[in-house]
Amino acid sequence: MGHDIDGLHHVGHVVRDMERALERYRLLGFTLPPPAYPALPGAAGAPAEPFGAGNTHAYFTRDFVELVTVVDDAGGAVPADAHLVPLRVPDDKLPAVMSAVRGTAENLAACLRRFEGMHILMFDSADVEGAAGRLEAGGVGHGGVHAVQRPVETAEGTRMEPVRYLEIDGDDPAMPRGRVPEGRVGLAESPSAELVDAQRRVDHPNGAIGLAECVLCVADGELAEAERRYESYLGRPARVDALTRVFDLGGAKVVLVAASALDRLLPGERAPVLPAFVAYGVTVRDLSATERLLRGNGFPLVRRAGGDLFVPAAQALGVAIVFLQASRPY
Repeated sequence: MGHDIDGLHHVGHVVRDMERALERYRLLGFTLPPPAYPALPGAAGAPAEPFGAGNTHAYFTRDFVELVTVVDDAGGAVPADAHLVPLRVPDDKLPAVMSAVRGTAENLAACLRRFEGMHILMFDSADVEGAAGRLEAGGVGHGGVHAVQRPVETAEGTRMEPVRYLEIDGDDPAMPRGRVPEGRVGLAESPSAELVDAQRRVDHPNGAIGLAECVLCVADGELAEAERRYESYLGRPARVDALTRVFDLGGAKVVLVAASALDRLLPGERAPVLPAFVAYGVTVRDLSATERLLRGNGFPLVRRAGGDLFVPAAQALGVAIVFLQASRPY
């Protein structure tokens, strides 16, 4: 039976200081372009200033890691090489647009009040409309299918491509729409084969080639409920073992783990709050070469069962980053 979700689209790491995060990620061996920040005038006729939130991405062939931060009220802490994107808005529409952008920024600020780390998980779907219908039929609330434009680097230059997405609503009516207890979870449209072929490949010094997993840690008494929720989100059952509940997405996976078992899955790790996304994983071309680069850049590494390596959350701004050997040569 086919599925309307077949992988991870992206994970989002919410950080307090974008400049520090860029430095850390580049030492981790990821290639990231200068971050982009929307810019709006504070009032009609005023010059445009960074506003809301800024982000950048570590792109792979079909998925990516997003680094995102909140612009403070003074517009400070914006990296010197940041790319400002003026939003051209008629004066009479400016208050509404500013309110919407502030809402997004406040959502991210609420994440940071919980902890600095991973708060966003978006699944990959080739059939967003079909997935929306399945979720509704299963009693899972969401905010509907929306469309945005995202930049794609190709050999001919940057082009804007439409992406459709939806965000899942939590069961608690007191929670803001588009939020579940662990953060923002939803799904986004898969890139087309033509787009995958056209986009310029990004070479990461650590050899990373794609997202492989996400780890969600929950209170021991909440594991069964978390499993039920993700079964309804993903439209498939989990594989159960002694420590975890694993949802196989075909090339990537979501791992649910109880807090008491986290240390056995990721030795030395502790969840900052519960529930929380505590780790994400990327496949690499040559794990030995990745290990040499990370150790050479001063990162402590921990080996988990099976031989995978991870950089502890304490050295990666609040989320453990797992590096796994790709199953086939690249």
